[in-house]
Amino acid sequence: MGLSKLMAKLKIKAKTGCLWDLVSLGEVMLRLDPGDERISTTRQFRVWEGGGEYNVARGLRRCFGMDTAIVTALAENAVGRLVEDLMLQGGVSQKYVRWVPFDGVGRSVRNGLNFTERGFGVRAPLGCSDRGHTAISQLKPGAIDWEQIFLKDGARWFHTGGIFCALSESAPLVAQEAMEAAKRAGTIASYDLNYRPSLWKSIGGKSKAQEVNRRLAPLVDVMLGNEEDFTAALGFEVSGLDEHHSKLDPAHFKQMMKKVIQEFPAVKVIAATLRNARSATVNDWGAVGYYDGGFYQAPVRENLEIFDRIGGGDSFASGLIYGFLSGKEPQWAVECGAAHGALAMTTPGDTTMATRDEVLQAMKAQTARIVR
Repeated sequence: MGLSKLMAKLKIKAKTGCLWDLVSLGEVMLRLDPGDERISTTRQFRVWEGGGEYNVARGLRRCFGMDTAIVTALAENAVGRLVEDLMLQGGVSQKYVRWVPFDGVGRSVRNGLNFTERGFGVRAPLGCSDRGHTAISQLKPGAIDWEQIFLKDGARWFHTGGIFCALSESAPLVAQEAMEAAKRAGTIASYDLNYRPSLWKSIGGKSKAQEVNRRLAPLVDVMLGNEEDFTAALGFEVSGLDEHHSKLDPAHFKQMMKKVIQEFPAVKVIAATLRNARSATVNDWGAVGYYDGGFYQAPVRENLEIFDRIGGGDSFASGLIYGFLSGKEPQWAVECGAAHGALAMTTPGDTTMATRDEVLQAMKAQTARIVR
């Protein structure tokens, strides 16, 4: 059976009657960035807000001007208010943010911290998370009025992913509840596999991640990841890497996508970023996607200079989603996502600092010619 017969088309609601273009569910952490120093030796940090699911909503808002909101929870203390202040600059609505009373020292609830250094040359980027028993990880099914969000307020697109679902036993249940509500409301649901070994390490590793992700996959309309995520997070074997273990051979990637669709026929779009890390600061960067039986590939940007790679995949996701929400062709959406991801990695922090015009310019040219 051909992929065109396996894959259904997206049916995206019009903006009329919808308050939100996209609503994300996930944790928003305080990122502490040592700049060009090391976490273990620095004497100063710059702070940003960030989180896999939140970054997508922020990218759609700040770069592409769409109306987005975040469903999350924060402990009511000065750190939580700092995260709030950073999010206010990002423009993502906090209408659905839950504030949880703080006990004074964080015995019962706290805000997540993410220490991340960028890496340089042969030194790879390094992350050190401090996010146990955070406010959002304790969210339980029934706590959020999804009918209010998806039907009464109205949302065209819902986004969550494997980072949120790794936070606790209850997190996947909340994600499932949200995606089921989205489906009832006719809202598109996207899910970024985003496998992070450190998050699953103490709760069952890859086997637990695959169990959780496979349980949620039937509810997903748009599945996102990188070439490694489909193996680690779903258990699909990937072959066809070149001698540098970098870009997937398109023929092998098509076969893997076909396996995903055959097992999870509700999935309508699959998209992945492809990266060959020549060093921490020089990568080859590309992206591929499947939709309605067609295979789409963005031009590979070879020797892309990286300033801060964190959030590149999230910015790819927001660019791709923007393409679909705007009614563009799938090829345009994949190229938009790849260009936005590339630009996001040229600036510090988890979130994009690119403009829509810069993304459109990057889609047209592979050069960095000065704009006057």
